[in-house]
Amino acid sequence: MSVDVDKPAEPPAAAPPTQPEPIKAIPVRHYGRWVAALVVIGLLALLVRAFASGKVNWGAIPEYMFNADILKGLRNTLWITVLSMVIGIVLGVILAVMRQSRNPVTKSVSWFYIWFFRGTPVYVQLFLWFNLGLVFQYIDIMPIYKDEWSDFMTPFLCALLGLGLNEAAYMAEICRAGLNAVDEGQTEAAHALGMSHGKTLRRIIVPQAMRVIVPPTGNEVINMLKTSSLVIAVQYYDLLQAAQNVGRDSGVVVEMLILAAAWYLIATTVLSIGQYYLERYYARGSSRQLPPTPFQRLKAKLAGPNRAGGAA
Repeated sequence: MSVDVDKPAEPPAAAPPTQPEPIKAIPVRHYGRWVAALVVIGLLALLVRAFASGKVNWGAIPEYMFNADILKGLRNTLWITVLSMVIGIVLGVILAVMRQSRNPVTKSVSWFYIWFFRGTPVYVQLFLWFNLGLVFQYIDIMPIYKDEWSDFMTPFLCALLGLGLNEAAYMAEICRAGLNAVDEGQTEAAHALGMSHGKTLRRIIVPQAMRVIVPPTGNEVINMLKTSSLVIAVQYYDLLQAAQNVGRDSGVVVEMLILAAAWYLIATTVLSIGQYYLERYYARGSSRQLPPTPFQRLKAKLAGPNRAGGAA
């Protein structure tokens, strides 16, 4: 006797999946950008046209670019910038450590110095040093040196003291900010290992603080290079003084000022490149992998097609 067993009906075959239509991304049109670009290009064209139609002897700029007087002024500008920054950095570090001290006398002296030199314009300070001969006729350091103030305070020394002492006040605050940026646990750990306070600063705190100190210090160097043009007020022969003298003698005053601006731009560009690589050096411990430098990116772009062609 056979028993019929009903077999379950087979499910209908599933329809093949339909491919979704590709999404067509329509970029948003930024008409404001085009308008802004046209306005900027128009203003630049007007500026170029104004200088082109003006009575400017552009040929005098390359002619006097390497003039002996101009180069002498440039050397003096770079020299006073370097020396002023050395004074500013060394004295600024000392003032920052004094400001962090628990000694109320040294802390108060540091605060007063920073308050005074940051609160008065550097132009006024230059004139003050230059005219102190009206108050002090002689400088008398008993066993070492004695001379008339007018002979002692030369234009170079006046410019050096005016710029360097003023810069020390700003560098003190930069260094203090860098020291405070290091976690206090670093100091406690170093002291637990038996390190002295000076050794802790030199080996633990300062190397880590440099990552914070270097960028604003680089800006201060560039700013010092430009601020050095104020020393013309105390008759120090710098790049601006040289440009004015050459322009007055040759009758191309505006052209020589443009030439001075070009030399300042060249010098600040070189300093900016040095600051960039110095920042990378001290940023090694904060990032696992530093971004490539512009030269490395350019080298990779130039080597990319050659490598691809060789692999093919």
